[in-house]
Amino acid sequence: MTSSTATAAIRPNDFLAIDHLLSDEERDIRDTVRAFVRDKVVPNVGDWFEEARIPRELASELGALGVLGMHLEGYGCAGASATAYGLACMELEAGDSGIRSLVSVQGSLAMFAIHHWGSEEQKQEWLPRMAAGEAIGCFGLTEPDAGSDPGSMRTRAKRDGEDWILHGQKMWITNGSIADIAVVWAHTDEGVRGFLVPAGTPGFTTQDIHKKMSLRASITSELLLDDVRLPADAVLPEVASLKGPLSCLNEARYGIVWGAAGAARACFEAALEYSKERIQFDRPIASFQIQQQKLAMMALEVNRATLLALHLGRMKDEGRLRSEHVSMGKLGNVNAALDVARNARQVLGANGVTLEYPVIRHMNNLESVVTYEGTADVHALVVGGAVTGIQAFR
Repeated sequence: MTSSTATAAIRPNDFLAIDHLLSDEERDIRDTVRAFVRDKVVPNVGDWFEEARIPRELASELGALGVLGMHLEGYGCAGASATAYGLACMELEAGDSGIRSLVSVQGSLAMFAIHHWGSEEQKQEWLPRMAAGEAIGCFGLTEPDAGSDPGSMRTRAKRDGEDWILHGQKMWITNGSIADIAVVWAHTDEGVRGFLVPAGTPGFTTQDIHKKMSLRASITSELLLDDVRLPADAVLPEVASLKGPLSCLNEARYGIVWGAAGAARACFEAALEYSKERIQFDRPIASFQIQQQKLAMMALEVNRATLLALHLGRMKDEGRLRSEHVSMGKLGNVNAALDVARNARQVLGANGVTLEYPVIRHMNNLESVVTYEGTADVHALVVGGAVTGIQAFR
């Protein structure tokens, strides 16, 4: 029995025709962000990576693009769907993990904390400026001795009359030294509370972390809080437990699920193009079986990662997504992206270690992505606990 319906040709960059699963609006958002990355990021990011910097004005451009806090409602935010936000993260990280990190920290950590747990006054003061990229935020949770176990943080806040006195240290903080506002989490007698600490507050200083070999096109800082005095209205009023910071982290991890798929795709596309142009033994290396095997496995992982991200996006839009689902997505997609990057590096040979091509930059960046906002080991334990009913680290 034959069918009269013509089968569409295979598109190497979308092997499983995932594009067909998106709405017109979702494709428009994706294509808009993709064009921005192509025009504004890709031509410059190799230099930013090499020079270990990111232009401050990029935040304003990302604000004008509408991606800062785009999944939040009101206060100048776009109120886009979770899937649309994920597609934006995928395109941003196809450019560079540092660019997606800037957007994730701004929207899913700092802005989400204020939007979800802040007072109306705090929202009005900060969110419109942050959505426009006029103010940059950072998120102070991780400490030198408290990474995977945030409950062991040593930063403390105590009441002093109507004020709060905040003392402690935060480490590995994206956007730290360029932030206008820091969302800092601390133990108090009332539980874990979040505090809004404006830049320039006496006793609050930052210092950048140098000599990084990963996420170089991103500012990473240490926050130092030496008896910082804050007014009563600096505290986020709607939460007094680890539920506060963990809810923010889950939002950011969701973006990473998509972002990792974007980094993998960029590596695959670079390897595919290179393999068709690189001539050895009078033939393009794409014609050799061993290279085709590498490319086939890369295509498989890129498509599988994208489908997983899209499925989680649909679940999130339907209100069915749990944190354990996000852990599986981050665990699977970041590890898959690392495999793709390493295979792509081999296809490119010696050229794979230069910044003329994106692969080594993505490969180095992913070594941070696999660790931050929950290490691969911790996410494996989260998934393991979900499937066995036994929590291994509690």
